[in-house]
Amino acid sequence: MIDQPSTACKNSPASGGDRPQRRGLSLLELLAVLTIMGVLAAIVVPRLGSGGAVAKKEACAVQQATIAIQCKLWQREHGRLPRRDLSDIGTDPRYFPEGLPTCPVDQTAYQIHPLTGEVVGHEH
Repeated sequence: MIDQPSTACKNSPASGGDRPQRRGLSLLELLAVLTIMGVLAAIVVPRLGSGGAVAKKEACAVQQATIAIQCKLWQREHGRLPRRDLSDIGTDPRYFPEGLPTCPVDQTAYQIHPLTGEVVGHEH
């Protein structure tokens, strides 16, 4: 005797009666998911957008410190500070192998104080 699959349990009252099987999301479920995603996006996106400005300001501070250190090394080797516009030290690959950096915030060139060697004009 060959066994036949039973179809009685699909339409039995215990399995839900005559309702068809669900294959997708209802409109309310879809709206709930979209609402949750919208709330999460409203929280996360502003934090990502402001992170770039903070990172650029911090990168500017790091570059200022690097330039100040390189100016002190130049002074030790040459007996004087570099020019105010850094045109002499900026062309020497021993001090700035990748070239003289510019400010990542406003793309301006760095200058130093002629007596102290500290970077001036970059208070962000």
